[in-house]
Amino acid sequence: MDGDGSPLPTRIVAEARAWAGTPYRHQASLKGVGCDCLGLLRGVWRGVLGPEPEEAPPYAASWAESALSGSDPLLDAARRHLVPIVEPPTAYRPRAGDVLLFAFRAHLPAKHCAIATGPAAMIHAHDGASVTEVALTPWWRRHLAHAFRFPDPP
Repeated sequence: MDGDGSPLPTRIVAEARAWAGTPYRHQASLKGVGCDCLGLLRGVWRGVLGPEPEEAPPYAASWAESALSGSDPLLDAARRHLVPIVEPPTAYRPRAGDVLLFAFRAHLPAKHCAIATGPAAMIHAHDGASVTEVALTPWWRRHLAHAFRFPDPP
């Protein structure tokens, strides 16, 4: 439970769902106006936990494809601010409010993030669409690279 008496995962999912319909805008993070996948995660953090723990640096839409070998900035930031889930991705069963990181090729860093709404669905923002809740299909599960939980509120 947190300050308003609701369990933290319930508040995370409610805040993420409140972003539904927000159009995709690279590097943006403003509910109803525009966001990318990281912007959605940042906005949910602000809505549930308060100020962001660090400012996101500017990044190109193709940053993951051009990242230096061994560089994984999305994963590194998640490790700094979120609580890692240590289950291997193949055995992991998402819980509401979990943060999911996806890598689209084995040799590339995590490039996409989403928030689980339960074991079979997630909310995310992706290029060419708006924030939406979708099924966590086998395709998404194959690309799931890491999972985290939000920290407890201060």
